[in-house]
Amino acid sequence: MTQDSTTAAFRFGYGLPLPANAPTEPASMLAALRGSDSMATTYPGPQMADLTETLLRADASLRTSRRATGEAAKIARQDYRQAIARLEGVTLLAAKTTIARALDAPDGLRERLVQFWADHFTTVARARRDSPLPATMVEEAIRPHVTDRFADMLKAVVQHPAMLGYLDQSASFGPNSRIGQRRSKGLNENLAREVLELHTVGSGHTQEDVTQMAELLTGLTVGKKGPTFDPRRAEPGPESVLGTTYDGDDLTAVLKALDDLAEHPATAAHLARKLAVHFVSDQPNADLVQALTDAWRNSGGDLLAVTESLLTQPAAWSRQQAKARQPFDFTVSALRALGLDGADVMRMADDPFRQMILQPMAAMGQPWQRPPGPDGWPEAAEHWITPEAMAARITWAMDMPSRLVNPLPAPEALMTRALGANLGERLAWAVPKSENIREAVGLVLASPEFNRR
Repeated sequence: MTQDSTTAAFRFGYGLPLPANAPTEPASMLAALRGSDSMATTYPGPQMADLTETLLRADASLRTSRRATGEAAKIARQDYRQAIARLEGVTLLAAKTTIARALDAPDGLRERLVQFWADHFTTVARARRDSPLPATMVEEAIRPHVTDRFADMLKAVVQHPAMLGYLDQSASFGPNSRIGQRRSKGLNENLAREVLELHTVGSGHTQEDVTQMAELLTGLTVGKKGPTFDPRRAEPGPESVLGTTYDGDDLTAVLKALDDLAEHPATAAHLARKLAVHFVSDQPNADLVQALTDAWRNSGGDLLAVTESLLTQPAAWSRQQAKARQPFDFTVSALRALGLDGADVMRMADDPFRQMILQPMAAMGQPWQRPPGPDGWPEAAEHWITPEAMAARITWAMDMPSRLVNPLPAPEALMTRALGANLGERLAWAVPKSENIREAVGLVLASPEFNRR
């Protein structure tokens, strides 16, 4: 295993050993991205459209339980609990699907990009009219666009029910709209603020830009059949965002504003640095950031062109393992090193999956789909490499492999297979001297070489 192929596996994928025919150099990695998304077909996962009936059922039964009495209220509460259990099951299935894709993907970079953008467009599972909407569903708006224009991804995500529900867009009415005047409803700026501060330009805008963007977005809401634009909710008149005026109380004006934000120079600089930080270093090389910024601006936000720039910069192939693996990355990489594949994960019963995968990830500091806020998970290594989090990783590395695979892999073969050119002399010396196979396997998975990328 060469240094470049090891770096490709750690930095742009989910570790070693690589799947058969996995691309490990820029040209082949880009060719794989241009090809079909095999994992979306192999592990299709739940879709938002499949949940519409369940969400409506939950809403209706909750309303009934609040106004009914006696047996009718009891039946409504039971119906509501069943709907909630269905939504929780969908979230669990989405977690299995995400891990299975990461394990089996021949082009691990695609899965890494999907997860990067899903974190960028964070939605946390929370209530929509008091019924939980699985946050994982926003990934379906991201996945088809990881090699498209960023504008296409942005427009798909902003209109997705998970984003609209998370940021309370259905509670936003133009104060002077037909419905707003009749119901004395007001403006909600959550979506507008996050679109500007987190999703696009990052800085350089004013509170007035946020207010104007919120007014522009007022028609967006979630209807019975999914996202829709309701002109009765839309604030009438033109809105001006970052010096550009958008006239028209319809979806066309909203989409034009999102197009402009996606191609804004500040968006290029903001997201270029964010990509460099995520994939390469918490303190990225200035030339790398500038190259990504230039690629974004020159291509109009073409994400494939930006990815090509990332893969062809020398700084992106530094041998230094400058990033800490987040718990999700660590867990997927450990499962792969132990020889599990996507089918193994999909076959796991729900309770063992929670006990061996999701609960340990939470103990390591990354509960599934529960980031601390709309800005997603922190990138800095010191957030993840803490005494408590490392204790949880070490405990998992020592205790969980024997529950997942039987027999355990030979430790010396494991360290070579899982670390490749990153294997250090001290670890190579220590593993064979461990007291037993359990400790030796745990030592490999708890090592700095395995926990950094």
